[in-house]
Amino acid sequence: MRFLLRWMRRLVLLIVVGAICLVAPIVYVETSCKGTAQFQPYDALLPPEHHRPETRTLMTYPEWHIVHAYEDYAEVLRQGDPHDYGFWQGITGFWSSLCALSQSASAHGEVDAATKQMVYVIGTSFTAELALKAAYEETLGRLFTALRGPQRAPLDDLSAQQAAEYAQFLQQVPWYKWPFAENAHDLLSQSSGSLRDSERAIALGFENTVKDGYAGLIEQAVARVGADELTLRMIVTGPETLPTYPDVQVIGSRPEGIEIETPRYRVLTNLLVEMARDGVDLVEIAGNDDIMFTALSDQPTEEGAVFSAPRQGFGDYRHLIVVKVPQLAERLRQLEGSGLTLEHIHDY
Repeated sequence: MRFLLRWMRRLVLLIVVGAICLVAPIVYVETSCKGTAQFQPYDALLPPEHHRPETRTLMTYPEWHIVHAYEDYAEVLRQGDPHDYGFWQGITGFWSSLCALSQSASAHGEVDAATKQMVYVIGTSFTAELALKAAYEETLGRLFTALRGPQRAPLDDLSAQQAAEYAQFLQQVPWYKWPFAENAHDLLSQSSGSLRDSERAIALGFENTVKDGYAGLIEQAVARVGADELTLRMIVTGPETLPTYPDVQVIGSRPEGIEIETPRYRVLTNLLVEMARDGVDLVEIAGNDDIMFTALSDQPTEEGAVFSAPRQGFGDYRHLIVVKVPQLAERLRQLEGSGLTLEHIHDY
């Protein structure tokens, strides 16, 4: 009985310590990452029903940090092993970028409670996931890698391929729609039966099975509250006749320019690049006059960036840059030859 009580106390202590570790970053962001910039109101041209909070252009990045973390992980796995990935760097990168963005958000208005809650929930989940993955890959995973030797096993290559495809999938589709169960099945069916393959099939199969169950719960929750809007409105100017773009609807002309409706997310980034090349300029997007984009370079810092950090596996750096919406198209045109490569334009 004393033995059971002793281990129960240890388990409770472990849970308490784990909970404190997960909550600590939120407390830090809330208490130490407040901005001092004065909010400058903007008189929007679009009607209120087509507005999105301007702070969302900053607060969409934490979700994309997780997407980028999976990209980094996939790149590391392409030639290396899971323990070569810096799990701690992935975790701290999320919270340090959120701190910088929270400080910058004061110039764009107040971050609403729902957005904060969403960011903290995904941040906590991401932290727990990477911490658990690190605990395994840095111990048992590393041991089985050593027993395997320098030659990669078939499931090392398959898991690297799955990671790369998952990272690409996340560019436009919510994570919970990924076929985790299919991944687990492929790992089991394509195992060579070697020690390393058996370990990968069991460990990664279990991970995919857990994620599949969790994804189902999240999908049901999203279905109840409704998914986010897949389009937004903007006002543009430029050529006398606006070029035709797929999935772009012209709403009508107004004194300030042409009102159009466009897709969001990754598709929007590619669309805005194409529009800038065609000489189209932007007046307003979703009732806002500021927007953020991320760009890559071989330099650790970039003038005017609100946050910069290295990418794992790629050997370069990511920069978060905020510009005025009317300046975005020209900035995109100027990127060529500037040493910066556009990565993503963050809508709201």
